[in-house]
Amino acid sequence: MTRMTVTLGTALLLVTSTAYAHHGGGTFDSSRAVTLTGKLTKIDFINPHSWIYFDVKGADGKVKPHRCETRSAHTLRRSGWTKEMFKIGETITIEGSPDRNDPQSCYLSTLVLQNGNRMDRYGQFVKAGSSSAAMARAFTRRPTGEPNISGDWAPEQLVMTDPRGRGGALVPLGTVDKYKPGEGRINFGPTAGPNGVRLYGGTELTAAGEKAAAAFAMFSPKDNPRMRCETTSIVFDWTFDGPVNRITQKKDEIEILYGQLNLRRVVHMNLTTHPSNGKPTRAGHSIGRWEKDVLVVDTVKFLPGVLNAPVLNSDQLHVVERFSLDPKTMALTRSFVAEDPVYLKGKYSGSDVVNPADAPYVQDNCSELGLLDYSKQTQR
Repeated sequence: MTRMTVTLGTALLLVTSTAYAHHGGGTFDSSRAVTLTGKLTKIDFINPHSWIYFDVKGADGKVKPHRCETRSAHTLRRSGWTKEMFKIGETITIEGSPDRNDPQSCYLSTLVLQNGNRMDRYGQFVKAGSSSAAMARAFTRRPTGEPNISGDWAPEQLVMTDPRGRGGALVPLGTVDKYKPGEGRINFGPTAGPNGVRLYGGTELTAAGEKAAAAFAMFSPKDNPRMRCETTSIVFDWTFDGPVNRITQKKDEIEILYGQLNLRRVVHMNLTTHPSNGKPTRAGHSIGRWEKDVLVVDTVKFLPGVLNAPVLNSDQLHVVERFSLDPKTMALTRSFVAEDPVYLKGKYSGSDVVNPADAPYVQDNCSELGLLDYSKQTQR
C-alpha cells in the first residue's frame, strides 16, 4: 500500500483534531515516551480535551500530582469511554509523551486500568454503534411531506493509524484496518492551486485575508476562539472533532444544536428574507426552505470571527448550506458555500457527511486546561 498523506484544505477535513495540535503551544514531545504509574485522583471529562489526574510517588518517596491529556469528551464517549470506568484511588498506568515545558503533564497514548482493561487513545473500548438504537433508524417523512431529519447526527469517527496516537494519519474508523499501524502522515496548511497559489476552501484570500492569516496565532486565546472555548463557525464546528449534533424540526423553525461547544442555531422556515435589524451572533440569522427534498439554509448577520483557522470572516460573511438525506444509507450530506468580500476572493466551498449517531447528543463542558503548567498549579 502506498504511503498516505492527509491534507487540510477546507473545513471538511477534520485532521486538525490530531493530538499535538491542540495543546497550548503544541508542547508535547512526540519523540519521547514515558510510563507513569500512580493513584487516580480525578478525571475531567470535558471539551476540547479530557484530562486524567493521578499521584505518582517518586524514588525519593515524595508524591507529585500528574495529569495526562486525552481526546474530547464527545469523542471518548463515542469510543465507549465513560466516567464510571474510572475509580478514584485505583492504580492506573499511563504510557504517553511528556510535555517539554511541564514535567507533570503528558499526552496519553495508552491507559491501563487496575482491572487490566487497556484503552489506546484512538482505540474503541466498546465497538461504535453496538448499543445505539439510533443506527436502526429508517427514512420517514413528516406529515407535511418533507424528509424527517430530526435526531442525533455525527460524522464517522476519525482515528489514527497508530491507535496510541503517536504517529500516522487520521482515517475513518471503518477504513483503519486497511492501513498498517502508524502509516501515513498529516500535512497542515492550505492546498496549492495553479502556479502554487494558496487556496482555502477552493478560493484565494484577499490581501486583507492573507495578512490576517499570516498573523494568526493558532494557539493564542486572543486569535483562536477554540482556545477560549468559543465556537469557530457554523461551517467548521459541524463535523470538527467528531461531535454528536442534534436537529429538531418544528412547525415554523428547525433547531440545530452543535455538539462542539454547544452552539445553537435556529433556522426560520416561515421567513423569506432576513430582517434589517438584529444583533449579529456567531450563529448568524438563518432562513430556510425546502427545494424538493433538499433543505436550503441561508445565513447572514455574523459577528466578525474565524471561518476556519487561519481564515477570518467579517460581518459581511454569507453562508448557504444544502442538507440532503439519502433514504437508503441515512447519510445526511451538507454542502456549503461561504462568501466574504473582505477576506475571500471567491467562494469558499465544501461538503461533509453525518450519519445517525452512535451516542446521544450531550451538552459538554469546555475548559482549555492545556494552557496551564500543571507542575506549577499544585504541590503535595
